[in-house]
Amino acid sequence: MPEELLQIGSPKPRKERADAARNRQRILAAAERLFAERGVHAVSMDQVAAEAGVGKGTLFRRFTDKSGLAVELLGTREAELQRAMFEGLPPLGPGAPPGERLVAFLAAYADFLGRHLDLVHLSETAAIGARYRIGAYRLWHRHVQILLQQARPDLDADYLAHALLAPLAADQRKALQDDYDGDRVRDGVVTLAKLVLSGGAGDS
Repeated sequence: MPEELLQIGSPKPRKERADAARNRQRILAAAERLFAERGVHAVSMDQVAAEAGVGKGTLFRRFTDKSGLAVELLGTREAELQRAMFEGLPPLGPGAPPGERLVAFLAAYADFLGRHLDLVHLSETAAIGARYRIGAYRLWHRHVQILLQQARPDLDADYLAHALLAPLAADQRKALQDDYDGDRVRDGVVTLAKLVLSGGAGDS
């Protein structure tokens, strides 16, 4: 199961020439510095190219826009969360009952989203429906769906996985961040998951 899920969330590795790999690392390092200093939305692709010391053509051949940069920068951080999900200690990792793992994952992802909100927001809002086409979201959804199926096989786990992840959409989180802090968001989504798991949904 972990292998199946990791294939959903991770793009197939591509072979790179040594110079292309060096340029990619320079671009990513430059983008990370500028995003941290100025904020994601205040940085242009031209500024990233200048900071990295590469031509604009080199930048745009590898990354067509800032959302592509955001997705790549998020990759390392998402991989850390994935390792905790599949290889880490329970309840986030294997060894705990599926309901406990589900609650632990939603809490962990709420914290992850709060730490990387600007990058996630950029990657999820690059185009209409972008969130649902990103490999990482498909991985999160599949993980939640599997745990929910195991804990409550009587429910529509496929749809409810989307419903449980909906409060953790970056667009909603960003729009409401002045009204609801990270702790409140995490506690709310955990409460929602517990209501579903307890039988509050789907029972007559």
